[in-house]
Amino acid sequence: MNTLINAKELRATLPAVVEKVRRGARYTVVYRSRPAFQLIPVEDQSVPAGSIAGDPLYRAGALGRSTDGRTAADHDQVLYVK
Repeated sequence: MNTLINAKELRATLPAVVEKVRRGARYTVVYRSRPAFQLIPVEDQSVPAGSIAGDPLYRAGALGRSTDGRTAADHDQVLYVK
């Protein structure tokens, strides 16, 4: 079962959500009206990790300007390099 939860609700109920995930629940976290990431149990091996090339957020277009002086390529390096 995969439940949608917004980021604000996640912050407010984090301890309860963590406990539910430990028991097998799955959550898709929505941030600014878009799915941002999923919470799944650590020991769950049924979901393959997959390639980041298939991730819709990978190489997504810019949403605004960075205030830290780094380029989009710099941010991709930090976020996606294993």
